Amino acid sequence: MPNVACKICGSEFYVKPVHQKKGWGKYCSVACRTKSQFNGKIVACSICKKEIYRSAGDLKTSSSGLFFCGKSCQTIWRNKILFSGENHANWKYGESAYRRILSSTDKKKNCVLCKSEDFRVLAVHHLDKNRKNNNISNLIWLCHNCHYLVHHYKETQAKLIEIRWM
Repeated sequence: MPNVACKICGSEFYVKPVHQKKGWGKYCSVACRTKSQFNGKIVACSICKKEIYRSAGDLKTSSSGLFFCGKSCQTIWRNKILFSGENHANWKYGESAYRRILSSTDKKKNCVLCKSEDFRVLAVHHLDKNRKNNNISNLIWLCHNCHYLVHHYKETQAKLIEIRWM
């Protein structure tokens, strides 16, 4: 009777000679066979430091070299580290305070062209089209629709200039 030692836990168990010839009988149980299939390693989540298992394939294919325990930690990394500040696709000189600057003035919060008062659709327009020039005299409120028209149609831009000088 051929008794062999389990390759995982080392306990001895009986294997039929036919099975041993076929290369079977390496593990004493399904649990030990399952453990043998894990060839990755335990890594720490890059955000919360929770220990997680990653397979060898996952370890090779990670382009950033970072690992996360779930989508919530991955989203935190993407939104606060990877795509924030200068790394963001829409980053322009770090000057994004013009909406706050114009809100703190006594200028009426409505579109200069169409007179819309819905603050949710208002955008700040730089009259000289220079994002770095956040002087209050250079900033006006426009709704998103009028803002688009000013940037893409000369007639609307002329109308804005005419209203501004009245």
